[in-house]
Amino acid sequence: QVQLVESGGGLVQPGGSLRLSCAASGTIFKIYSMAWYRQAPGKQREWVAGIDSGANTNYVDSVKGRFTISRDNAKNTVYLQMNSLKPEDTAVYYCNAKWSRSDYWGKGTLVTVSS
Repeated sequence: QVQLVESGGGLVQPGGSLRLSCAASGTIFKIYSMAWYRQAPGKQREWVAGIDSGANTNYVDSVKGRFTISRDNAKNTVYLQMNSLKPEDTAVYYCNAKWSRSDYWGKGTLVTVSS
């Protein structure tokens, strides 16, 4: 069983930055593809960014150039650096781990972008 615990959410003003972390336990972390999703109030959950076991990254168009996903296999942690935050980035952000048929989710961390 894999446990994922997100942290780093909070309230930030537009234009500000936050770094989310997702710590994984109970698995061989380095083989997993990791991703961040988000769910805004009243909307469906959407994929935001992903990083595979080879550290290749992808982003949804709306965050390209502002968000950076990275991983530290020694710490079993994946990060999401979020810069130039906008009110529309407000959402609960979820960490996801996938490998073969395994698919795990964290409980989420709330990011609120507001003045």
